[in-house]
Amino acid sequence: MPLLRASIRREIQTRYQGSMFGLIWTIITPLLMLAVYTFVFSYVFEMRWGTGTGSKLDFALVLFAGMIVFNMFSECLNRAPKLIISNTNYVKKVIYPLEILPFTIVGGAFFHTLISVAVWITAYTLFIGLPHWTIILLPLVFVPLTLIILGFVFFISALGVYIRDVEQFTALLTMALMFLSPIFYPISALPDVLQTVIYFNPIAPAIELIRDVLYNGVIPSLTLLTFYTAFGLAIFWLGHAWFQSVRKGFADVL
Repeated sequence: MPLLRASIRREIQTRYQGSMFGLIWTIITPLLMLAVYTFVFSYVFEMRWGTGTGSKLDFALVLFAGMIVFNMFSECLNRAPKLIISNTNYVKKVIYPLEILPFTIVGGAFFHTLISVAVWITAYTLFIGLPHWTIILLPLVFVPLTLIILGFVFFISALGVYIRDVEQFTALLTMALMFLSPIFYPISALPDVLQTVIYFNPIAPAIELIRDVLYNGVIPSLTLLTFYTAFGLAIFWLGHAWFQSVRKGFADVL
């Protein structure tokens, strides 16, 4: 645990080392993305969300909640293919527990996610009022989401050592997932058949659940949460098992 904490701290510090604004970028970046997406979809395409008053503020808050989940997922997946390749010294020269590396980048992404959640809560409090009490249930959403992300990072980082094209594939995958996830639209807007299919998207349940606890003030569906957690545990176990089974060949390839 001390090594993991130190690795995550170094990950965060290194990312903003030499930057003029430093950690302030963790606030600026999601706000700028939110402003652009809200302008395009709410003002240009005049889209409205099906809940609340249908105002642009409602759309911005609901959109931001969905982007919190997507940004955490995409940040980790896009960095996963080069995770081992960019740390060859740990593979060849240093006795280092390589399984810490996926936890490091996921921990750094989770730090940024917590700041985004704080920004969302601040905006909601300023423009609407005190958040719903269901906000305390946020850990129930992030536990399975984090397990799923870790599982994918374990799998992709190991695969990226042997197949370098994985980096291009994950970039396309995350771009596609942004529009195939219920970020800019509610699941209820889809045809009945697609409403079931979309839950096979690994981040769709998390997006729905985070909106329930943050914006709607609704207790998450126990059935959905149970299946999602079981799915997260399965993905984590499979990804970790794959990583451990192929790690012996890292040094030979690198």
